[in-house]
Amino acid sequence: MIKVGDTLPSTTLFEYSEVEGEGCSIGPNAVDVAKATAGKTIALFALPGAFTPTCSAQHVPGYVANAEAFKAAGVDEIWCLSVNDAFVMGAWARDQKTAGKVRMLGDGSADFAKATGLTLDLTAKGLGLRSNRYSMLVKNGVVASLNIEGPGKFEVSDAATLLAQAKTA
Repeated sequence: MIKVGDTLPSTTLFEYSEVEGEGCSIGPNAVDVAKATAGKTIALFALPGAFTPTCSAQHVPGYVANAEAFKAAGVDEIWCLSVNDAFVMGAWARDQKTAGKVRMLGDGSADFAKATGLTLDLTAKGLGLRSNRYSMLVKNGVVASLNIEGPGKFEVSDAATLLAQAKTA
């Protein structure tokens, strides 16, 4: 399992873009994790799936509401990852009004989740392999803090916990 001091895995995530520009076409665009985190501080949080009740009511809105505070604390970008495709993440972004605040990135094949060891097996519930709920502060591609949520919990993956860590980092 990934830990503080480890480099993020060299994987590709996907982001839905509704506007063409800067080399991005409309639709799913590949995001090379190593290139996208180079020289940046990223507040990253991951969730089992898009449109889930707790994640839609608490997680994403908490990060959206605190986007300016994260920037003031030196965070360049906020990323939301989920084992969904870029189209689903794009629809969730529109629903949650994340534009310009939180990048909604799809890990459709769970490659990032598997590479970090932060998976949640929900196959018995018909949901397949998902991402565990967690948050991390990443500096130049290296994990500076990591908060892994226990089963059925909502204690450390929230925006307030990670924002406090960003302010002291």
